[in-house]
Amino acid sequence: MKKLLFFAVIISQSVFSQETDFLKIKKYKVSYLDDKIRETSGLNLFKNRLYTFNDSGNTPELFEIDKGSGNIISVMKINASNTDWEALANDGEHFYIGDFGNNLGTRKDLKIFKIPFQKENLTIDPAATISFYYPEQTDFTPKNTDTDFDVEAMIWLNGKLHLFTKEWASKATTHYIIDPEISENQKAQKAETYKTGFVVTDAAYFAQKLYLIGYTKKTEVFLDIFDETEPGIFFNSSPKHYYLGSSLSIGQIEGIAVNEDGIYISGEKFNSPLGSTKQGLYFIPSDKNKPGK
Repeated sequence: MKKLLFFAVIISQSVFSQETDFLKIKKYKVSYLDDKIRETSGLNLFKNRLYTFNDSGNTPELFEIDKGSGNIISVMKINASNTDWEALANDGEHFYIGDFGNNLGTRKDLKIFKIPFQKENLTIDPAATISFYYPEQTDFTPKNTDTDFDVEAMIWLNGKLHLFTKEWASKATTHYIIDPEISENQKAQKAETYKTGFVVTDAAYFAQKLYLIGYTKKTEVFLDIFDETEPGIFFNSSPKHYYLGSSLSIGQIEGIAVNEDGIYISGEKFNSPLGSTKQGLYFIPSDKNKPGK
């Protein structure tokens, strides 16, 4: 689903009422991304290769991009529909593509595609479909960017898929768990909730830490880094909270991937009454991921 166009406002002090560190990512830009992926939505490292895709209304393709330049290395056709692709994860053998974007809060066809990756290539067979629903949702009246049942963030961990909602109304995120081995329509299992103050647009997991990234309607972009306090549980303690910049200068941030080298972040093209910012790729080396850098 196409995203909301933001309107610029002055950042208020209340935004930083919780302890906030500044990690301005503009200076870490690798490059602008090719126009073929100007709606990049989701980012994932698989076998040390970086992958992304476009969201709703675009062709069902997966792009491998160069980590150092952002250039497209290869394009893989996916044998599945793209209603609203929003998140990408993997278990070391399969990609999982979250077709569950739901800005209106009306979808009853939420699904995740499971695609085997063999001998350096994706299989061309139809993708397996993992269907699910939120047991808490009973109202499907259209509420554009005013629903708590949107989701754009997903990781694979301990044999399960972990989803983190994009709660437009509550400005929070709820952690749901999906079993990728269940073929019938399943109930998403609610695990925990955290009041982020921004809408979460992607997630990554590395070294027992959860990374959640997203933005506010005031164009502020934030990153929260949580410690895994027990297996698959993250919200028992407060995260490190970083302000990354404004969408007006760094784009509409939609993807994050992390490894021992550092943090990769991608943003799609951003449009506003004050102008536009091209889609871009950023890389924060691990030694720079410190408060005040």
